[in-house]
Amino acid sequence: MGNTYQPVERAVSYQPAGEGKIFTDPDADKAREYFYHEKPRKMVSKETSVKEAVSALVKDGDYIGVGGFGANRIPTAILHEIVRQNKKNLGLAGHTATHDFQILVAGNCINRCDIAYIVGLEARGLSKMARRAVESGAIEITEWTNAALAWRYKAASMGVSFLPVRCMLGTDTAKYSAAVKMECPFTGSVYLAVPALYPDLAIIHVHRADVYGNCQIDGIMVSDYDLARAAKRLIVTTERFVPNEVIRREPARTAIPYYLVDAVIEVPFGSYPGNMAYEYYSDEEHLRQWLDADGDDEKLKDFLEKHLYGVPDFEAYLQTVGGLKKLQKLRSLENLVEK
Repeated sequence: MGNTYQPVERAVSYQPAGEGKIFTDPDADKAREYFYHEKPRKMVSKETSVKEAVSALVKDGDYIGVGGFGANRIPTAILHEIVRQNKKNLGLAGHTATHDFQILVAGNCINRCDIAYIVGLEARGLSKMARRAVESGAIEITEWTNAALAWRYKAASMGVSFLPVRCMLGTDTAKYSAAVKMECPFTGSVYLAVPALYPDLAIIHVHRADVYGNCQIDGIMVSDYDLARAAKRLIVTTERFVPNEVIRREPARTAIPYYLVDAVIEVPFGSYPGNMAYEYYSDEEHLRQWLDADGDDEKLKDFLEKHLYGVPDFEAYLQTVGGLKKLQKLRSLENLVEK
């Protein structure tokens, strides 16, 4: 028979590896039932406003997945509106959460979080307010690695309840996760089983979309391909609307097809103060102002009143930070060509 593989006959064994909670139901069959009965698939216009999308699709107690990576391509306009509408008791997948985590903590919106990377705004420093919220126990946490959370989305997008992985084995991250140690039925090797992650809602910002919700993303996509397919509801904001003919011209570039999307909104500079690849650079000055304000309760109160609560929408917020002049400068920085 040559080199034909002969599987090892053994019973598969499982044992808990972590003491953390699973905040979402990993049952793939239940998720399939939801998608079959509750998810509309008609190719109709889903164009709406940020305010209407958040009011209709974000419910208190929901578990949310946020697209982008760090402060790059984050759906800031939706995050601000969640705070303005005072949504409460939300769960969050802290996959690569930086400014998005900071915003939601500032609004006292979240009470539980699967964490891989939170609190830190990368090289910019740590959010003192976010750190206090975690250390005080105000936010319940379960730990994972970035890869483990990405693979939890992957499992959900595949329609399975878990995936076996090798990351976290032998670490305290595994101890504080909700993974299960398992034995491979073919080889006897030890893996960690990570549960599928089906968010109630995902929010993703993209470069361009049509009114039906067909979306294209330029540059790094991270886990948004899987997040869009794992989420039960999906709000997309886009830098610009384009005709459906533009989408059809290069169908392979459609990272998120219309039938996954529940609402789509045109929000130019919608990732500000984060970076949007090939569009505009991050506003490092404003992010430093955020970090400075969130270290003091009174400063933070005044800061939020000026930039979030005291303005009616995201467009008005952009005016408070310098308006078109500032945004044009950031666009120039992103596309700077050295001579």
